[in-house]
Amino acid sequence: MHLILTGATGLVGSGVLDAMIKMKEVSRISILSRRPVKMAEDAKDPRINVILHNDFEKYDSELLSQLKGASGCVWALGISQTQVGAEEYVKITKDYTLAASKALQTLGSEEKPFNFVFVSGRGATQQPGRFSPIFARVKGETELALAEMRKANPSFHASSVRPAFVDSASHDAIKPYLPAKGALYKAGEVLLGPPVRFAAKSICSPTQELGHFLTEMAMGRYKDQFKAKDIQMEGEFPILENSAFRRLSGLSS
Repeated sequence: MHLILTGATGLVGSGVLDAMIKMKEVSRISILSRRPVKMAEDAKDPRINVILHNDFEKYDSELLSQLKGASGCVWALGISQTQVGAEEYVKITKDYTLAASKALQTLGSEEKPFNFVFVSGRGATQQPGRFSPIFARVKGETELALAEMRKANPSFHASSVRPAFVDSASHDAIKPYLPAKGALYKAGEVLLGPPVRFAAKSICSPTQELGHFLTEMAMGRYKDQFKAKDIQMEGEFPILENSAFRRLSGLSS
């Protein structure tokens, strides 16, 4: 099975790439990235094709020809709202995602739908309030737009997963490839990590299990398990809360 991945140099994307490499069912991995992906280089896996792509709002016929035959995509491209201004955050989070979805949905067919998995985040909302942070509003808007795309094109099976505290503490395979963390982030991880892992497991998203789960979602699995109170449905578009990911992955609550 041929899968597409973005955000492969980030925390969630690194976990997904590790999972894809380890899964024998994945016959080809196409990575869209602005820069080389060290984990992919070190893997020396002939299944991996890193496509250097500078403009995530444009997908020409040459690029799409390299992605032909793909069954799904894990869209893990993203950035913290603290790292960029509001306009840039909207562009990266929403505009890039929707531009890619519009292009990639052409890879699907009635017989073989294309599975597009958007990595959202806990707290995203379609009904933002006065004090809702920008990430919650923008990710919610993106989910609604993807739901409309799915409604308009039955061969485009878009979905959204909302991880919470993304934790790589026990995922040694990806640690050498993770982006450098700032002092504030490290301090928060030290303070919050242990209590979340042991006392608030429901909001913990371990990267090894998360990467595997997102890959399976892109392969079209779990479709018969979307009727649950921790899975919000916008028409046929499922939005999986972190508890749904944990439950379906067999992790304790």
